[in-house]
Amino acid sequence: MKSRKNNQKLAKNFIKKMTAKRKNYTPAFRAKVALAAQKGDKTIPQLAAQFQVSPQQISTWKARLIEHVTDIFQDNRTRKKVEPTNESELFEQIGRLKMENEFLKKKSAMLND
Repeated sequence: MKSRKNNQKLAKNFIKKMTAKRKNYTPAFRAKVALAAQKGDKTIPQLAAQFQVSPQQISTWKARLIEHVTDIFQDNRTRKKVEPTNESELFEQIGRLKMENEFLKKKSAMLND
C-alpha cells in the first residue's frame, strides 16, 4: 500500500516537473552571473548555489561572455563616404553664382533708385 502511494507521489512529481515552465533569465542576470564566474572569487558550484542556477548553465554563460567580449568594443558606426568631386565643376558653379550675384545687385540697385 505504501509503495503504491509512493509511486503515485513520484509520478505526480515527475509530471509536475515535465510540465513546469522553463525559467527565463534576464540578460542582466546572466551577465551578472557570468561576470561573477569570470571574476573567480567563488567556484562555479558555489555560484550555482548562490544564484540557484545549474553549474552547467553558469559555465555556458561564462563561455559566451568570453567569446563575445570583443563585440563590446567594436566600432559599429558607419563613416560617411566622401564622394569625389570634380574641381572644374565646382569652379564653373562658383563662376555662375558670381554672375548671378552681380546681376541681382545691379537689378536691386535699379529698383531702389
